Amino acid sequence: MKSVKAFAPATVANVSCGFDILGFAIDAMGDYVEITRKEKSGLCVVSIEDDGGKLPWEVEKNTCAVAIQAMLDDYGQQIGMDIALRKGLPLGSGMGSSAASAVAALIAANRLLGDPYERKNLLPFAIAAEKAACGAGHADNVAPSLLGGFVLVRDYHPLDVIKLHVPDGLYCTLLHPHYELKTADSRSVLRDSIPLKHSTIQSGNVAGFIAGLYQEDFELISRSMRDVIAEPYRAVLLPGFYEIREALKTAGALGMGISGSGPTLFALSQGSEKSEAIAKAAKEIYESIGLGVDVYFSSINTIGAYVLEEKE
Repeated sequence: MKSVKAFAPATVANVSCGFDILGFAIDAMGDYVEITRKEKSGLCVVSIEDDGGKLPWEVEKNTCAVAIQAMLDDYGQQIGMDIALRKGLPLGSGMGSSAASAVAALIAANRLLGDPYERKNLLPFAIAAEKAACGAGHADNVAPSLLGGFVLVRDYHPLDVIKLHVPDGLYCTLLHPHYELKTADSRSVLRDSIPLKHSTIQSGNVAGFIAGLYQEDFELISRSMRDVIAEPYRAVLLPGFYEIREALKTAGALGMGISGSGPTLFALSQGSEKSEAIAKAAKEIYESIGLGVDVYFSSINTIGAYVLEEKE
């Protein structure tokens, strides 16, 4: 191939009780990367669209380039590639924006090389890009964007990632309010230690949530969507959080949580028919506190990133 274009979906990380270990991919939106092979060795970022001029073009800072370079270092050949990125995700939104860019780049570059890597084996390269982007190499966004569906990051040493079952009819509504919340601020409010009681509650909720996925027990999923480790501290940074959560439950949501580090919120529901009521309830709360909000509806993306186009 001379060039390959790929798409990688947005993701929701943490999923309430699964702080830093659970994530899932959504169908509604994502990033697009086209990789073109060139004669001269080395990587070059040739275009970035729809980022508002905020993303770095330097190959040592751009997540697409960092991910591809990590792959090429492992591959053992420094092949020349031009990188063109089109953002479909807002920056700093809590929807896995940097992860989607890195994953789309890896899927395209891997296909350009003839797919020498199995999909799961691309994950360490995507984690390297996440570390370059935010200083921490977490996998709870890149893993679901790459693999699709719900993903559990069981351990990092060695890396152990498990793709989980997705119940039929599980649906997601994303609420992206019109304000910025920096990841560093969301991290800064967290505690370095947690009480044993909270650890026990959180463990039970993670286990219950995963059991609910496999049993397709939506009531169990709903009961398990409780976070006692991060959400209580982060909620103070999110205007109207508790009012929105109560309104969405009344509107038919199984539960609501913070997507990643925010400010986007997510709600799960059984079927898409409740999405309109969930969106209406959220918009009313945001309007009452003087904030706009973008709403996205999505089924769960079960396949992850994929190639869109190949050119000889």
